[in-house]
Amino acid sequence: MQSDKNYKRYITAYVLLIVLIGFFLSLNICIGSVNISFPEVLDILRGHGADSIHKDIVMQIRFPRSVATILLGGALALSGYLLQTFFHNPIAGPFVLGISSGAKLVVAITMVYCLSIRGSASSLLMILSAFVGAMISMAFVLALSRAINQMHMLIVGGVMIGYICTAITDFIVTFADDSNIVNLHNWSKGSFSGITWQNVAVMSVVVCISFVMVFLMSKPMSAYQMGESYAKNMGVNIELFRVLLVLLSSILSACVTAFAGPISFVGIAVPHLIKSLFGTARPIVMIPSCFLGGAVFCLLSDLIARIAFAPTELSISTVTAVFGAPVVIYIMVRRKK
Repeated sequence: MQSDKNYKRYITAYVLLIVLIGFFLSLNICIGSVNISFPEVLDILRGHGADSIHKDIVMQIRFPRSVATILLGGALALSGYLLQTFFHNPIAGPFVLGISSGAKLVVAITMVYCLSIRGSASSLLMILSAFVGAMISMAFVLALSRAINQMHMLIVGGVMIGYICTAITDFIVTFADDSNIVNLHNWSKGSFSGITWQNVAVMSVVVCISFVMVFLMSKPMSAYQMGESYAKNMGVNIELFRVLLVLLSSILSACVTAFAGPISFVGIAVPHLIKSLFGTARPIVMIPSCFLGGAVFCLLSDLIARIAFAPTELSISTVTAVFGAPVVIYIMVRRKK
């Protein structure tokens, strides 16, 4: 009986998330500085006759941006879930631990160099640069975790690493060429703007492969949540498992940072909201649901960022912090009680 109730709850929650993705995707494509009716959007997607300007807005600006928001939002939430599993800490996330800031630093250096020398930088190079930065920051965090047994001090150490990386990034942006400053400034604040179909193609490959690998790890992840001793008894290679968790979480957060810059609180807030919605922490349920939840969260946040003070666009981190920070505060208060 309980199993049937859980199954119905999971199905209902999955359907709700998918419906919300479709709803917010439609709003993101239709609403903006130029409003386009939903029937006209459908005509454009079908390839029927439509206003050429509206067609360019939908197909070259809003649609790729919305698809990227779904992919990157899901990747960021999944990265946060992996880090929370790795550190057994509910407020561990790529932004809080300084991983996103490390990725931002190396990407900023790469962007300044490439824009000054070649005038452009490839998507793959951006992802590789972000991955290198994420791994450097993760190495510092892991070193701190060995030296500091208290998990709350580990979070403080991660925040300090993030501040140092951000300060160096700001220094680089300040002394970049005038033609590069605008691009670097907008990107460093976090934004889904300027995404092209070429970018979407690259991030789709990276995110989808990473998602499949994470999903295949759901069974050993369940054992790991019960404790390392239990996982070892179940035949899990702990060292290899931990390495894979670090690599996959770093790849996912690096992909997000490479294309959209650092985005705060999604990796922390979404996994906890999803746990409350589904009423479980089982990885086989949490992995796909976290991805869908991150997509919903970022679609809503991006819509608000674009239309709240139109034509001025807010940074995506400004909006995600407004919704995500209260969730983190609630988690800390509840754990204290």
